[in-house]
Amino acid sequence: MTPLLELRGVSRRFGPVEALTGVDFEISPREVVALVGDNGAGKSTLVKIVSGILPIDGGEVRFDGRAVTLDGPRAAAALGIATVYQDLALCENLDVVGNLFLGRERTRGPALDEIAMEREAVELLRRLSVQLPSVRAPVAGLSGGQRQSVAVARSMMGSPRLVLLDEPTAALGVAQTRQVLDLIARLREQGLGVLMISHNLRDVFSVADRISVLRLGRRVATFETASAQEVDVVAAITGAVRE
Repeated sequence: MTPLLELRGVSRRFGPVEALTGVDFEISPREVVALVGDNGAGKSTLVKIVSGILPIDGGEVRFDGRAVTLDGPRAAAALGIATVYQDLALCENLDVVGNLFLGRERTRGPALDEIAMEREAVELLRRLSVQLPSVRAPVAGLSGGQRQSVAVARSMMGSPRLVLLDEPTAALGVAQTRQVLDLIARLREQGLGVLMISHNLRDVFSVADRISVLRLGRRVATFETASAQEVDVVAAITGAVRE
């Protein structure tokens, strides 16, 4: 199967600092790949490259088997790449519908078409099996897991093919974490590729198909989750040698 996204020998420098050095990475449709590594390993740089925020200094990015230039977020979005950052970027003074359609509001004549937007919001959340008190509930009153679900749902508004999730379960409780991990699994079931950055290996092992490890800007290991052991992943992250 041709990978949905493929990085070949990608490098990125910040002055004298080489944030990424010759990194290879690939992800296919219907696959969740976790990107793990210590602070400063290059995870955020890689995600910013894929989301079009940072250009590469060397190497090649391929999407659907063809070389592409990700020269901005709009270029990434046009390919079907959506990103949900750790801060979620939600407007707490707006309700769920207002957040889902922020910047892409439906209109009917000179006025907002609130009925159409609410109908679309309900259908989208139903398709993702996201449970909320109401689509008219203010985001400020939602739990952390519900907010994360709204942010992921908003990323689905453009019918993406690849979703990037930056620490999607950070600071969530057990029940809220399960809610988000179940949502990630549903994205995979619907045919999307999901790239997930996480420091929580328990979450990674519960939902990822593969685990890719970055260390000091290089990809040092890739594991099939079904046959991997957590101790080996930790050893790759830290650079330790198992005896």
